[in-house]
Amino acid sequence: MGWIIGLVCIAVIIIWFISAQRRLAFMDENINNAMSQIGVQQSSRWDALIALLDLTKGYAEHEYKTILDATKNRAAITGSSTAGEAAAQDNMIADALSRIMAIAENYPDLKANQNYIKTMDSVNQYENMVRQSRLIYNDSVTKLNRSIRMFPMSIAAAILGFKSREYLEAQQTKADMPEMK
Repeated sequence: MGWIIGLVCIAVIIIWFISAQRRLAFMDENINNAMSQIGVQQSSRWDALIALLDLTKGYAEHEYKTILDATKNRAAITGSSTAGEAAAQDNMIADALSRIMAIAENYPDLKANQNYIKTMDSVNQYENMVRQSRLIYNDSVTKLNRSIRMFPMSIAAAILGFKSREYLEAQQTKADMPEMK
């Protein structure tokens, strides 16, 4: 009779361990997906900024060349795998956008151009999508990190090698960005 109870206990532990692994894997994949979405939206936002840059070309040739040099790093905006990389890419995009906004301020005709207005609207749309994806990412990280820290899930996480993930932090440069209208 004792060995039956022992087998039942072992079976319960195995079933729990499998369930814990599946939950942790699910949460980890949600985080990977959220980071991938951020990368896709940053890339789309970068494309919109390049379109804005092309619109500014006729207004300020010197500034255009300066910004073009800065935007040659677009290959780095194709995706990120960590919160730090995503923040660095966000900073590159914010820098390019602030330079484009400075040109627009100096050329009122540019700000009245319908193509400029439409493109700036799409930049705003991508900006909102990135913001939403950042919220989803941080929420997913919270769920995983909380699970990893709580007993008994912490035991399964340690055995399976699941680690806490970094949050995407709010950036001071975002608060200082110029209005995009």
